[in-house]
Amino acid sequence: MLTIRFSRTGKKKQPYYRIVLQESNRDPWSPAIEVLGNYNPRLEKTDAVLEEERIKYWLSQGAQPSATARNLFIDRGVMQGEKMRKVTITAARAKKLAAAKAELAKKNAPKEAPAAEAAQA
Repeated sequence: MLTIRFSRTGKKKQPYYRIVLQESNRDPWSPAIEVLGNYNPRLEKTDAVLEEERIKYWLSQGAQPSATARNLFIDRGVMQGEKMRKVTITAARAKKLAAAKAELAKKNAPKEAPAAEAAQA
């Protein structure tokens, strides 16, 4: 599967990224299929240089952007949609959150039921 992601270049404590198209299982520093732009996070986000036509082409061919690349594309207007969160939740944590939501729903349910009965009477 093709992915669009950042490949870090630059000096120590001076990050600079190339936006590259690669196979998802390849090392980010290995040769890229195509370089689609560059991004300097030390400057404003508007200073990123993107080849928008090529990015749109590869997205239409099924390439998947990384979360950070997707958020940058949305900021620049290359893509439409909501930004992705960079933080992922583990399965155990998701299960714990679901249990907490279910418990909260049980606590809130009895309070709403008497009010609904009083409104009908």
